[in-house]
Amino acid sequence: MFSVTDSSHEDSHNGLASYQSMKDSILHHLRYTLVHLPQQATPRDWWLALSLAIRDRITDDMVETQVSHTRENVRRVYYLSMEYLMGRMLINNAHNVGVYHEAKQAIEELGLDWEQICDEEMDMGLGNGGLGRLAACFLDSLATLDLPAIGYGIYYEFGLFKQEFLQGKQVEHPDTWIKYGTPWDVMRPEYSQTIQFYGRVEVSYDSAGNCRPNWVDTRSVMGVPFDIPVAGYDTKTVNFLRLWSSHSTEDFDLEEFNKGDYVEAVHSKVLGETISKVLYPNDQNANGKELRLIQQYFFVACSLADILRRFEVMNSDWSRLPEKAAIQLNDTHPAIAVVELTRTLLDDKHLSWETTWDIVTRTFAYTNHTLLPEALEKWGVELFERVLPRHLQLIYEINYRFLGDVEQHWPGRDDIKRAMSIIEEGNHKMIRMAHLAVIASHKVNGVAELHSQLLKSELFPYFDQLYPHKFTNKTNGITPRRWLLNCNEGLVQLFDQYGIENDWPKNLDRLRQLETLQDDEDFLTAFMDVKHQNKVHLAQIIKRECHIDVDPHALFDVQIKRLHEYKRQHLTLLNILTLYHRLLNSPELDMVPRVFIFGAKAAPGYALAKTIIHAINSVADVINNDTRINGKLKVAFLPNYRVSLASHIIPAADLSEQISTAGKEASGTGNMKLALNGAVTIGTLDGANVEILEEVGPENIFIFGLNVDQVQELDRHGYQPYQYYQQDEELKGALDWLCSGHFSPNDPHAFDDIRNSLLQGGDPYKVMADYRAYVDCQQRVSEAYQDKMRWAKMAVMNTARVGKFSSDRTIQEYADEIWTLPPYSV
Repeated sequence: MFSVTDSSHEDSHNGLASYQSMKDSILHHLRYTLVHLPQQATPRDWWLALSLAIRDRITDDMVETQVSHTRENVRRVYYLSMEYLMGRMLINNAHNVGVYHEAKQAIEELGLDWEQICDEEMDMGLGNGGLGRLAACFLDSLATLDLPAIGYGIYYEFGLFKQEFLQGKQVEHPDTWIKYGTPWDVMRPEYSQTIQFYGRVEVSYDSAGNCRPNWVDTRSVMGVPFDIPVAGYDTKTVNFLRLWSSHSTEDFDLEEFNKGDYVEAVHSKVLGETISKVLYPNDQNANGKELRLIQQYFFVACSLADILRRFEVMNSDWSRLPEKAAIQLNDTHPAIAVVELTRTLLDDKHLSWETTWDIVTRTFAYTNHTLLPEALEKWGVELFERVLPRHLQLIYEINYRFLGDVEQHWPGRDDIKRAMSIIEEGNHKMIRMAHLAVIASHKVNGVAELHSQLLKSELFPYFDQLYPHKFTNKTNGITPRRWLLNCNEGLVQLFDQYGIENDWPKNLDRLRQLETLQDDEDFLTAFMDVKHQNKVHLAQIIKRECHIDVDPHALFDVQIKRLHEYKRQHLTLLNILTLYHRLLNSPELDMVPRVFIFGAKAAPGYALAKTIIHAINSVADVINNDTRINGKLKVAFLPNYRVSLASHIIPAADLSEQISTAGKEASGTGNMKLALNGAVTIGTLDGANVEILEEVGPENIFIFGLNVDQVQELDRHGYQPYQYYQQDEELKGALDWLCSGHFSPNDPHAFDDIRNSLLQGGDPYKVMADYRAYVDCQQRVSEAYQDKMRWAKMAVMNTARVGKFSSDRTIQEYADEIWTLPPYSV
């Protein structure tokens, strides 16, 4: 574990540490860990010293937590995820261990700028979008609720990418987040694991005449674990996230070197270290797909070996594994774990198939995060056979036995067998990882009520009939520590001023007390004053990052999320063009001034998403420089969207854009973060928007557009997007204008792909069908915003009524209903 380098942390628990002991600890680390004197130290040196001082205050609790968990042989949950979008750790850890105010005071006493020091920290490049941020929120809640848990993932050397805009186009640069190390990890080489790839399977017989498949002629890679502590809020529990870094099992081939071939001498080392090199290798080509599969197996195999090693310390009866270990699959990326555990119990522990499969199906549970067919992972059988030949054999065996159950339930129905089979037949046979995960898990959950219903009715209807009690719902949540306590200090101070019970970060429903203030004009004014100050701060960031002056009195209309057609950033763009056209043709138009704020990355291989980014930036460039509209409309696309940037945007948002096509967004969590911070949602009846509507009430949200049934009805009757285009003059005008060359004079056809996707491409996400309802709804938004007290009340009621969406509630439901996981207080 972490070494304790200073005794000054002894009085730190429960927020009792004095700023003087914190100050002493900072100076101690500056001198003895970093070997700097104060007058020599850079802001980064001070950040490191501060981080190490806070880390000291986590160390003893982390040691005690892990020792007691092992000693008591507790049941643990193991969370397997390819992504953890952790963001910055310093402020979160300072709050969680109760030393935030002492740390801030100590830094200021040392004559330093608190924000400047905190800004030295780079976001951990361990995730991409909502799935990775959800995993990070869940780890926080698991520790806060005193639930024994370990997260497992990959220690990516490079994150997704650092985004820059050049002439409005996305350009990707390496995200070298770990280049100079981080104070939050600790290498644990004693727990390294060696795993195998490639090779072939040969059969031998043991002394009793039993057939024993042997996986031979393999290539090996070593996984070295790095642990990142996860401190709970206002508790002594400190769990950890264990991330695997890949290394070659052979550092150097001396024979090749002596022959004079240095490159070949280090070849295996380079290959071994490639696995954990970068998040999401480009899987548009064969090599990328192979590396992606290897990444998934690498972290899963290392993690399972670690889980089984820990189990064997205190247990010898393998049938008790499900009593001690609950393994949650965060989407299909770790689904190969099902087969790896089967292989280990069969081939290495020599258990029978019946015993093995009973253990497997009582151990695993699976969370589905998408309804998009293209996002449900499939792997080519040929690729699997080359990389994981033994696992392919086991998949066929699992499928053979499973289809026997299907035959018993639906005799002679080959069509149902084809629909449910793990193997998708065709010219290129594919392995359906979602089917494997469903078959092997004792519970399968969606992440919002609507999503979970659609899983059963649309995505897995036969599985739901075969396993009537397997599917359940666990609506996503967010940690209120990260997404209010840490990022909206003004609002936190306002809560204190008005006597809101100060345990709200652990009991988010306490904010219901704000409802008693909904007609208090002084409170409403103070609430919006906090919002205004947050907008002033964000305006400064926009000026620095985008070189655009925006008015904090304008309505801040925010759309921050991954760039994807189904999230419909291009629908927002069409509305921007509509408003711009209205302003140009009616200069005296009484329109609420708006600032449209975007943050999004497009996957490097997703051409249309990158075109949409280019289009938004090009339109923004024209609008922001047009003096005719008197600054009534501004558009800012902030580059390199990440957790730390979100923490500045979310508290400043007036309007939260959650406009995905109904039935396409599993849940969303940005919608929850924005509502918690007093942004009013404009959205479709999709994902968790449905439940936000139920919580905040229809008077405090703006709902528009087609619902799921209407979308399906359109598809059944043959959707004709061209009809909407022809019948709506403003829609036709906006789309034609976008593609006229006016916004891209050097390339008049730059945005034709957007037009083609909407008209010739069938508009799969119903942008044209929802345009008019969206534009009209935005008019209602403008009217509401002009009534300052009405808007303030709506904002307050959003903050007050979204307690349901705490990740603590979500995790408690997982613990009670899926994991049967009791808390353990250290």
